[in-house]
Amino acid sequence: MSTDSATASPSSDSSVGDRLRLGDVAVSYHLLAVGSLAVTMTTYLSVLFHVTDIVGGTTTLLGLVAGSLLAGTLTARKLRPKQAVVLSAGLLALGLVGYYLAVPSAYLVAMSLGKVVSDNVALLTGLSVLRMTEVGAWALGVAPAMVFAPWYLVLRQRYALAVGAGGTAMGFFVLTGDLSNFVTLVGMLSATATLGFGTLARRGGTPAQVDTLAVVLVAMILLASTVSVVPGGGASPILPGGGAGTPTVEDAFVSNGERMSIVGSIRLSPKVRFTVESDEPGYWRVGAYDRYDGNGWIRTGNPRDYGPQPAPPGRSRAVSQTVTVKAERMAAMPAMWRPTRLETGDRDNTRVSSLGAFDPVGALREGEEYTVVSQVPDPSERQLRNAGTDYPARIEDRYLQLPESSTDRVRQRTDRIVGAADAETPYAKATAIESWLEANKSYSLDVSRPEGNIAESFIFEMESGYCTYYATSMVTMLRSQGVPARFAVGYTSGQRVAEDEWVVRGLDSHAWVEVYFPDVGWVRFDPTPGGPRQQAERSQVAAARQSNVSNVDTDDSDEGEWTPTTTETTTVSGANETTGSDENVTTGPSTPASGGLGERQPINPGRGDYNETFGGFNTTGDRRADADDDDDSGGLPIGLPSREQTVLGVLVVVGLLAGGRRSGALERLQRAVWLRWQPRDDPEEDVARAFERLEFLLGRDHRERRPGETPREYLTALDETVGLDDRAEQVGSIYERVRYAGDVDDALADEAVSLVDELVRERRGLLGRK
Repeated sequence: MSTDSATASPSSDSSVGDRLRLGDVAVSYHLLAVGSLAVTMTTYLSVLFHVTDIVGGTTTLLGLVAGSLLAGTLTARKLRPKQAVVLSAGLLALGLVGYYLAVPSAYLVAMSLGKVVSDNVALLTGLSVLRMTEVGAWALGVAPAMVFAPWYLVLRQRYALAVGAGGTAMGFFVLTGDLSNFVTLVGMLSATATLGFGTLARRGGTPAQVDTLAVVLVAMILLASTVSVVPGGGASPILPGGGAGTPTVEDAFVSNGERMSIVGSIRLSPKVRFTVESDEPGYWRVGAYDRYDGNGWIRTGNPRDYGPQPAPPGRSRAVSQTVTVKAERMAAMPAMWRPTRLETGDRDNTRVSSLGAFDPVGALREGEEYTVVSQVPDPSERQLRNAGTDYPARIEDRYLQLPESSTDRVRQRTDRIVGAADAETPYAKATAIESWLEANKSYSLDVSRPEGNIAESFIFEMESGYCTYYATSMVTMLRSQGVPARFAVGYTSGQRVAEDEWVVRGLDSHAWVEVYFPDVGWVRFDPTPGGPRQQAERSQVAAARQSNVSNVDTDDSDEGEWTPTTTETTTVSGANETTGSDENVTTGPSTPASGGLGERQPINPGRGDYNETFGGFNTTGDRRADADDDDDSGGLPIGLPSREQTVLGVLVVVGLLAGGRRSGALERLQRAVWLRWQPRDDPEEDVARAFERLEFLLGRDHRERRPGETPREYLTALDETVGLDDRAEQVGSIYERVRYAGDVDDALADEAVSLVDELVRERRGLLGRK
C-alpha cells in the first residue's frame, strides 16, 4: 500500500500542478474578456459623458457609473441572473421616470404614449440624443442600467449575454448617429474580443488560438476601414483623403440639418439658388441652433405641423416675400425673421422648426414658389439699451448653455473686452463683442479646423476664420456674460436686380448671431467683417460666366446691380454693424430704410463670405468657379496621420505580428535577420554567435548537432561523411581556441564573423567543397 502511495504521489502532484496552471490561464483569459467588455462599455458611456459635458451633470454621472460598477461587482456572486435582469429593468424604468419628471410642464402637455413611442423611433433613425430638450436628465437616468447589466453579466462569466447587453446600448447610439465610425469600430472589435477570450476562459485555450483571435480582429479592421457596402459611404478612417473635396459654405451649415458641424477650409458657389420679391432687403434666414457642443451646433426639440406663428413680443413691421426656387432642390424655406404665415405655398407639406423657421417636408423643386409674411422686429435703439435682463426662464435654460469643459478663459477675456468698452447692458456688451471680433480677427475661407473647442481656438489661437467661427465665438462670449444668444444661418440679401427683387446665390450663404432682448425678441448681430461685397460678387460671377458655369444668372441678373434712376439718401436709425458703433448709419441708395433696429441693416446689406486676402470670394487656390460640382483635386493628400489612423495602424501592426507568429512567418523572419546580421559586442561573444550561425547552416543542409556531441566531434563527423568547406573548419578552430584555450582576440573575432558572413551570402551549401 505504501509503495502504491509513494508511486502515485508524483503523478498526483503533477496533476494538481497542471490544474493550477490551467486555472491561472483561465483567469487570465477571463480578465482579458472583462477588459474587452469594459472597452465596449466605454464607447457608449463616452456619449453620455459628452452629453453631460454639454448640458451639465458630469460629476453626477461619474458617481452613478462608479456606483453601478460597484453594485455589479458586489452582486455578481450573490444575485441570480434572472434577479439581475429584473433589477436592470427596474433601474431603467426608474431612470426614465426621472427624465419624465425633469421635462418642463410646457412640454408635458404635448406628451403622450404615442408621442413618446414616435420620438424614440425617430431617435433610432439617426436623430441625435442631443436634440432632446432635457437630455441631461435622460443621460443620468439611463446610465445605471447601461452600466450594471453588462458588468454583472461579464463578471458572472455570461459572456454572450454581457456582449448582448453592452452591444444593445452601443447599437442604440449607433442608430442615433452619436457614435462615430471609428468609435463604433473599436466597440465592435472589443465585443468580438470579449466573446473570443470568454470562450477561451470557459473551454481552455492556447497562445496559438489567441493569435488566431488577433488575426480575426485585424481582418475586421481592414474590412471595415477600406470597404464600404453603402453607395456613397463614408471615407476610410485609415486611408488619407477618402475622396472628399472641400465643402461649400452651404454644405457646411445651410443644409438645414438638425446638427451643424464646423469644418475647415470651404469654398463658395456662384450658382443661383433662389430669387426674392420683397419690399426691402434682409437676411433670408434658414434656421437657428441653440445647443453648442464645442465642435458645432445642434437644434433641440422637434418640429411641429404648420400653423400661423405669433409675432415678436415688441414692435414689428410686416414684410411680404415671394421666393422662387432656382436650384434643382432646396431643403429650406428662407425668410426674414420672424416668419408668421404662408400666404401661398403648400401648407400641408410645411413644418415649423423648434426655433421658429418654416421648413418643407422633403425639399422644394426648381420653379416652386411660396409667399411668406414676416413680422420683423422693429425696436428703437433706446429700447435695446433699456431692455434689461429680465429673461423668461425658458430663454435662460435654453440659450445660456455652454460645455462644462470650457475653460474660464472665454469669460475672463470677454470681461476685459466689455470692461474696456464700459459696457454694462446686454446691448452694449453685444456691440462691444461684435466690434472686438471685427477688429481683431481677419477673414479667410482657407483655415485649418482646430482641435477641441472651436470658440476658444478662434478667440485665443486663430488669426483668421470665416462667418461660422465669428458667429460661434460671439454666441459663446455673450453666453459667458449671461446674455442669451443663438447661432443663425441663411443667406444675405444677394444681388438686387429690380426695385423689389433680389437674386441669391450660393456665395451669399452666411452665419450670424441672434441676441434676445426682453419685450423685443431676437435681434440680429453680425460680427463677420464686411467688405466691398458688390464688387466682389460681380468679379466672382464674371469669372463663373467665363468658365461657362451653368445657373449663374437669371434673365435679369446679367445686367448688373439695379440702382434707382435718381440718387437718394436714406438714414437708418440703427447700429453700424461694420464698426459696431452706436451712431445712426447713413446708407447709399441700395439700402432702403428698415424703419428700426430689428434687422440692423449694415452699410453693405447682404454681405457674405468675402475673402479680403484674395480680393474676392475665395475659390480655394486655382479651383474652377464651378468647383462645387466637380472636384478636380485628385490624388491622396500627404500629411500627418490622424488620431484614428494612428490607433488603427497600431492595431493592424499588432494583428499582423500575431498572424505572423501563428503562421511561423515571424519566426522565419527573425531567423533570417539573425542569420544575416550580427551586431558586434564582445570578442568572445562574437565568436560564439558566429559559430551558432555556422551550426544553423550545417543543420539546415545536413543534420543538427546531437546532444552531448562536442563541436569538434560534430565538424569531424560531417567532414568524414560529406566533406566540409575549409572556411567552416576554420570557424570551428577559432571557436575552440576562444572557448577552451581562452585565446580572446579582436582579430580572431573579426575573422570568424567575416567567414560566416561569406558562407551566408553565397547560399550554395557548405558540403562537398573540398
